[in-house]
Amino acid sequence: MKQALQLRIGQSLTMTPQLQQAIKLLQMSTLDLQNEISRVLEENPLLEREDEIAHESEPETETTNQDFSAESVQVAVETEWSDTNHFDLNKPVTRSASDDEFDSFENRTSEATTLSDHLLWQLNLMPLTKRDMLISRVLIDSINPEGVLEANLDEILIQLSPEIEDLELDEIECVLHQIQHLDPIGVGARNVSECLLVQLNNIKQLGGDADLALKLISNHLDLLIKKDRNGLKKALKCSDETLELTLALIRSLDPKPGSHIGDTDSEYITPDLIVRRGVEGWVVELNTDALPRVVINHAYQNLIKPGDKSETTDYIKSQLQEARWFVKSLRSRAETLLKVGSCIVEEQIEFFEKGPVAMKPMVLADIATRVEMHESTISRVTTQKYMHTPRGTLELKYFFSSHIGTDGGGEASSTSIKEHIKHLITEENRKKPLSDSKLSDLLATRGFRVARRTVAKYREMLGIAGSSERKQVF
Repeated sequence: MKQALQLRIGQSLTMTPQLQQAIKLLQMSTLDLQNEISRVLEENPLLEREDEIAHESEPETETTNQDFSAESVQVAVETEWSDTNHFDLNKPVTRSASDDEFDSFENRTSEATTLSDHLLWQLNLMPLTKRDMLISRVLIDSINPEGVLEANLDEILIQLSPEIEDLELDEIECVLHQIQHLDPIGVGARNVSECLLVQLNNIKQLGGDADLALKLISNHLDLLIKKDRNGLKKALKCSDETLELTLALIRSLDPKPGSHIGDTDSEYITPDLIVRRGVEGWVVELNTDALPRVVINHAYQNLIKPGDKSETTDYIKSQLQEARWFVKSLRSRAETLLKVGSCIVEEQIEFFEKGPVAMKPMVLADIATRVEMHESTISRVTTQKYMHTPRGTLELKYFFSSHIGTDGGGEASSTSIKEHIKHLITEENRKKPLSDSKLSDLLATRGFRVARRTVAKYREMLGIAGSSERKQVF
């Protein structure tokens, strides 16, 4: 087979590194973008935070500008970009010198305290012997995050007998009673009944009337579980009013006292957009405090001399080109985010005026058509991006929902239907809760054609239990 060279002309679509970088920055959340900006600032000496450059003295800047003009720099880099060496989201952000030196008190977070740490801290304040402290530590290690003692006292006795001489079961139980009266009251109980009894005894010691509740939990817990109201009235020999007060007291107790201790650290959301009502209507702005303002360091930029082919000059040129691309990508991200956010607000004006019940059905294609972008771009822009509104901080994807037909021939969003379901369940009679079929009928009276299965799906998405589980006899 004869080898030959042939010249062919063709077209192909390629993603340049610059385009890949722009897409990567576009789909990043604010937190990820902050980390990316910090990384680039460390690697590229041509990029600086604007507040750092602002600390430089003005006379030095004037002298540098006299040596090398802006035109000579552009010729040396051989670019056709206009003034793109400054990333400005909306308006300058003023910062004090102390912002970089000290963290604000609001930004400091404490480490999450576990239930075990919380109990040990209280025990260290009590005059316990080494013997009792050792027993306490073993008992606390056997308490689960909900505050229930999972180990059997006989097992703990066998475990501690080699280390503690003449140890008896009564001694372990005495220490356990001390733990059960620590904060939160009832922690270390072996079952729900014991947990409620410890809390009721504590109320009684403080002067509260808990005798009838103690009698109910001690002797008639089975009737309470069966929701046998008549059986409880007969067993306790009390009136409806007295029984209701007793049940209200029991409902105020916490069967899982340890569940409120040792929660994970709160995750704070930094909104990308801010929506507020202006004089002429709703205004959408970029959150200028979310990201640092990035500029190109002119001190390094002015080191480039026309005609200089040294290795240092080539390095600075390449870093300057990457810096310009990075700043341009940040600007493109900000402009796209603001454009998409503005279109969302324009489409969902009724939501901001009347609330979730007025949410219009909207899909990605609706916004993509308005801003003349691809749906995939809109998906990247709205993922993990948040908007601060008078109705809360919401993810941009919250405003997109499917549509459901109405009796009037129009369309309603699934978000609006969910809000109607939530409103109906909130106002229902707890003794006769609404079934999914009944909710479907009530929605039909409001003009929404929603099947029972759809109502059940939306109810589960809202985290609302079924009618049988919502029923409250007491």
